[in-house]
Amino acid sequence: MKNYFLFITVLFTITSKEVNAQNFSPEEQQQIDSLNAIINNKSNRDTILVNTLLKLPNYYYLQNPDTAIIICRKAESISENISYLKGQSNSYEWLGFLLQNQGNIPLALEYYHKSLKINEEIGNKQGMALSLNNIGVIHDDQGDILLALEYYHKSLKIDKEIGNQNGMGGSFNNIGYIHHNQAELAKSRSDLSASDSLINLALQYYHKSLKIREEIGDKSGIANSLNNIGNIHYNQGNIALALEFYYKSLKILEEIGHKLGMANSLASLGGVYLEQGALANAKKRGEQGLRLAQELGYPDQIKRNASLLTKVYTKEGNYKLAFEMRNLEIQMRDSLLSEENMKSAVQQQAKFDYEKQKVADSITNEEAEKVHLANLEAEKAKGAQQQAEIAAQKKQNIFLFIGLGLVAFFGFFMYNRFKVTRKQKGIIEEAHHQLEEKNQEIMDSITYAKRIQSAILPPAKLVKEYLKENFILYKPKDVVAGDFYWMEHRDGKVLFAAADCTGHGVPGAMVSVVCNNALNRSVREHGLTDPGQILTKTREIVIQEFEKSEEEVKDGMDIALCSLEGNKLQYAGANIPLWIIRNGELIETIANKQPIGKFDNPKPYTTHSFELQKGDSIYIFSDGYVDQFGGEKGKKFKAKAFRELLLSIQDKSMEGQKTIIDGAFETWRGTLEQIDDVCVIGVKIE
Repeated sequence: MKNYFLFITVLFTITSKEVNAQNFSPEEQQQIDSLNAIINNKSNRDTILVNTLLKLPNYYYLQNPDTAIIICRKAESISENISYLKGQSNSYEWLGFLLQNQGNIPLALEYYHKSLKINEEIGNKQGMALSLNNIGVIHDDQGDILLALEYYHKSLKIDKEIGNQNGMGGSFNNIGYIHHNQAELAKSRSDLSASDSLINLALQYYHKSLKIREEIGDKSGIANSLNNIGNIHYNQGNIALALEFYYKSLKILEEIGHKLGMANSLASLGGVYLEQGALANAKKRGEQGLRLAQELGYPDQIKRNASLLTKVYTKEGNYKLAFEMRNLEIQMRDSLLSEENMKSAVQQQAKFDYEKQKVADSITNEEAEKVHLANLEAEKAKGAQQQAEIAAQKKQNIFLFIGLGLVAFFGFFMYNRFKVTRKQKGIIEEAHHQLEEKNQEIMDSITYAKRIQSAILPPAKLVKEYLKENFILYKPKDVVAGDFYWMEHRDGKVLFAAADCTGHGVPGAMVSVVCNNALNRSVREHGLTDPGQILTKTREIVIQEFEKSEEEVKDGMDIALCSLEGNKLQYAGANIPLWIIRNGELIETIANKQPIGKFDNPKPYTTHSFELQKGDSIYIFSDGYVDQFGGEKGKKFKAKAFRELLLSIQDKSMEGQKTIIDGAFETWRGTLEQIDDVCVIGVKIE
């Protein structure tokens, strides 16, 4: 569990106190009024106006970031119009920070680089250190760890030179954060030696950061360092010590009203309580943290608290809310980390390096020109200018002929290489084209197979006609599936089934066609309506079909088959049970432990009969749902959890139940691959 939060050392004047943009304290309001008086004084110079404008975001950046952006845009515009470089740099840095917090990573990085470039031009070392740190934060967020460390160390080096303790505290913290993160990755790969070494290194940096922040009285920084040290103790299993550090951090943040830090600390505390099984405490902290993060509009903390609540609600069995939190978490994650952002980071870095190289090249050319002129003057002084020019001309001619020869040779070589490369490229392109054609043929075949399989499934209109209140959750693992659902109306009885054939994908789909056809023949040709007799006959037909092959085929299917006539229900099953929920109680009927296919000592399938009551719910399902791996520890969902889920949603309509069941499955699965086809059928008696 990644319990870290990266506080960013931003701008020289940012206050650590949380300010409510709609309800300032009298002292704060007085300060804002004083700043506005300076801004509204037309006699003040533009530079004074810019510097005053850039003090206002301190009061707005947390509670009302849009207002802060408008103010910074105005300062940016005025600074650019009057070529006020320091004002431009500070405007760019503020805008980078504000846009980064809103998830606009590409534009934030562009502003940070613009600020860095100006700070280098004017020799503003403190500004350079700040820009380098904030660029490092973005590369850290985008997963480019080596580049992030490079920027952090550059920032730290400058801050040490100028004695900027505030900047040093931030850099120590950020470097510690990276080593901490890398330690957890090493631990996940079972490289415990590397993990221990990195953890110790991270702890050293965190304590360096804490010491400096305590010396300068940076309360928000102290709270952050305490929280990060708590994270290390938590990950090492020292829960008591972790809680101590977390509560110290939260207390300081509450004192200074730092809502963003509070959202982070609450998520950390919630994670500990979740680990201890104290769900009520974990939920309370997670919900408080989420409210604060959403109030401030910070994607990173919204994601973190939503992730905590996803796990809490899942453990509570509230799968609907867990699904909502999982969606929110994914939404925030995508806004923070995307392919576009990563590409933009690379492009901005390349652009910055290129511009630096251009400047370096221009300086080199100027120096070379000066040297050349000085040499000419020296030659004139000696009175040997003519001889030097003649000698230089001869050398030039020699070099020219040599150069032309080299160019001709190189051109001939390149032409031959071009012909070879073009031929190779043609071969590769042809092979690639053939591969694409073959892949397309395969996909066309699979798509056509899906069309055939879809044709054997009963249409939704027919299902709705005979089963008024129902749902069918059908989720193939691949394009085509081994699972299928089946329905037939015969002699006033509605026959319906959930079936799971051997395998999935194309092989499973081929088996499903054989088994579906066998069911149809049992009812249509042999006139059977008793579920047990239908399954017995279906097994006989399936075995006959597979025995036509020269090789032994052991494929078949598991199935739950129901016959519904009014309130009378009959059921027979091959390895798939029947669940009936009545008055908050689940009644399970066990299936015969033999598949539809070859089996030693086969017996006729048993038909079970029931008199249903109004409000009863019937469920039959393949094993793909309960066997799905997921959750925190990557374990199976299991029948017990599915039973609890169904019992908890009996007040919902069948369509509502389908939505919740599907959402719970996706939330449990998370980023893991779906391992099997899923088919769940639910019917309510009205």
